Amino acid sequence: MLLHQGIGLDVFNTLPERKAVHALYECVNSYGLARELARGRPYADHEALFRRADALLFALSEPAVDQLLETCPDVGRRPRSARSAAEQCAVWDEDPTTMDALSTAAREYFDRYGFPFVMFVDGRCATEVLKALDSRLHHEVEMERKILRNELAKIGRTRLERMLGPEGGFHNW
Repeated sequence: MLLHQGIGLDVFNTLPERKAVHALYECVNSYGLARELARGRPYADHEALFRRADALLFALSEPAVDQLLETCPDVGRRPRSARSAAEQCAVWDEDPTTMDALSTAAREYFDRYGFPFVMFVDGRCATEVLKALDSRLHHEVEMERKILRNELAKIGRTRLERMLGPEGGFHNW
């Protein structure tokens, strides 16, 4: 959960740099990215911020992307969660067999590529994530690194959208 939600672009553009970096860090999980995004203010509109965030993400070195991956949750469960397969199923409304298959495929993915599987899930069920994971296991490493950055960009954009709220801001009563 983000602490800074729906603050609006105007407020974001006028936050002290330290507070802007804090709000951005919640979205991008990288101090360097957050600092550079904060230094790029003011942004004319949401899209300008999103484009800048994407450009900075795609300019990161591979080791910097690997650091970002350390903040991503394991597929099918929250980070550091001790949930059993049955408890995870209640969250995704899936059977234990599917969740076990997802966990196995995620380990296979990590063994193949050396980094964890990341996907912008956005309401997809575990079965759909499993299918996507299985299809991505056939990519070359270079292709998968590109897909990985795209997925991280989608996740970051969604978080930035939540931080800012709707374009034009909320109507005050």
